[in-house]
Amino acid sequence: TIEDAYARASSPIAQTGAAFAAIINHSDVDDRLISVTSTAAQRVEIHTHVETDAGVMQMIKLEDGLVISAGETYVLMRGADHVMLLGLTGPLLHGEGFEATFAFEHADPVTLIIPVDLERQPGDGALLDTGHQDMDHQDMDHQDMDHQDMDHDGSMTHGTDG
Repeated sequence: TIEDAYARASSPIAQTGAAFAAIINHSDVDDRLISVTSTAAQRVEIHTHVETDAGVMQMIKLEDGLVISAGETYVLMRGADHVMLLGLTGPLLHGEGFEATFAFEHADPVTLIIPVDLERQPGDGALLDTGHQDMDHQDMDHQDMDHQDMDHDGSMTHGTDG
């Protein structure tokens, strides 16, 4: 199951956004999130952040998806693993939502409406963003991203907010 999902973009004209959620594997077998699809974006990728040898945080696509251990909850959150929406087909407006389908290696696909919540802060909600602070995005290297979409206040117009 997927709980506590939400999405963000830092401006109505953003070309990218990000989605976060808690993925719960109720089975006794490890599973893998292999893809996410949505008509909200031209491309949807599963991303993580890694620190380079130079100490710069870089966002990269996880080609093999994410392992969701048996009986565990895997939290996609700001500043960590997340769903990246590239080439938004429309603005991510606060209070609205969009449909997304999460595909797994073993479990049936899960389709849900992800609400857009542009006011949510790290630490809000029972499952997401607990104990993590927003990263300083001025030090991030976003591979294959359009840096014209970067705000100068530390948030990313392409929606990672972390």
